[in-house]
Amino acid sequence: MIRCLLFSLVSLSLYAETAPKPTLILHAVTDRPEALYQIGETVRFDISVQQADKPAQGEVLCSFSKDGVEPKRTEKIQLKDGKASVTGTLDEPGFLQLRVSLPDHPEFALAGAGFNPEQIKPSLPVPEDFDAFWDKQKTALAEVAMKSELTPLPTTVPGIDAFDVQVSCLGAPVSGYYGRPQNAKPKSYPAILFVHGAGVGGSSLGALPWATREGGMLSLDINAHGLPNGQPKEFYDEQEKGPLNGYRFQGRDDREQCYFKGMFLRVIRAIDFLTAQPEWDGKTVIIYGGSQGGFQAFAAAGLDDRVTFFCAGVPAGCDHTGIVASRINGWPKLVLVTDGKADEKGLQAARYFDNVNFASRAKCRGAAVTVGFIDTVCPPTSVYAAYNAIGVPKTIFTMPLTGHKSSPEASQFLTDAALAHVRAMKEAQ
Repeated sequence: MIRCLLFSLVSLSLYAETAPKPTLILHAVTDRPEALYQIGETVRFDISVQQADKPAQGEVLCSFSKDGVEPKRTEKIQLKDGKASVTGTLDEPGFLQLRVSLPDHPEFALAGAGFNPEQIKPSLPVPEDFDAFWDKQKTALAEVAMKSELTPLPTTVPGIDAFDVQVSCLGAPVSGYYGRPQNAKPKSYPAILFVHGAGVGGSSLGALPWATREGGMLSLDINAHGLPNGQPKEFYDEQEKGPLNGYRFQGRDDREQCYFKGMFLRVIRAIDFLTAQPEWDGKTVIIYGGSQGGFQAFAAAGLDDRVTFFCAGVPAGCDHTGIVASRINGWPKLVLVTDGKADEKGLQAARYFDNVNFASRAKCRGAAVTVGFIDTVCPPTSVYAAYNAIGVPKTIFTMPLTGHKSSPEASQFLTDAALAHVRAMKEAQ
């Protein structure tokens, strides 16, 4: 199932750093609002340019690419009353990206068109020892006794108890904020785990209100790095400059040393904690995250059968090995590419941390994913490669004119999907 939402046209309003100059606004949009086409069909991109609130004159530079990678085509189009059109197509499943700019100007606008994106396949198959590798990691984690420390927290959310939670794990601990309904009864509540996007910081108190939803939930928000919570900004800045500087590339050419191995094991240990709570209903576990959090959500669903539903907004970690199929890969760009050639060690290591492979292992009851057609951080080609590999009921929310962000509508889609799953699991009792 595909749901589509239209947003206002991509626009850039730019000003000179010194004396004010006329504002330049560029728009680019496909002739179909849903921006979806069959392979070989022609898409028309309609362009408009305004300068000083008047239609601009002259030429625009139109650059086509396969979602940001070669082959690329560039042509100049003459504006007429500030408007122009240009056409293009793809002869394979994927996304055609248009970049519109003015000669000698740095400003640009993007538009994207999908050509049978539901047919995009993973660039490489699942490694033969993928399951054995992760079974080994989970066995090592299980050998670490789970010890949790809960420190009560003040909260303005009525009807819940809140805690700072630290849970033992391999390496850094699980560090989060945990909320549960007051006077919680045993075996009564579903569990939801929130995981973070890229960056360095503590856990978020924003997930605590989820403990009051749908009759009550066990809500846990964990930071990505096992750092202490509630520290001054300077503490996290120092971590980012120091041991976590460039963390996404740490160990990128060795599956045993890859930074994301520890991150994913912390997610599994967080599930250990939630499912060990006497108030857990014994059956419902939801993972919810965006970008790097979407990466963790895919990984959790693929590695842990206790997960019953996952929500992944504009997910990172998709199709790292896209270069072997002449396609773009998503953040964190694990594979080092030099002169068009991938580092072989990094290429092979990345396969064990790829959403396309986690997706194929997911046994949950459902999934909800969002994708932006002009997302240059987690490009739609990579997201669809992972989404298409999900073998359980799933829904994708498409945003034709949106980049790497979570719009209110997209967030509502994921929220609604998570709550609908909670209701469905209760009705299944």
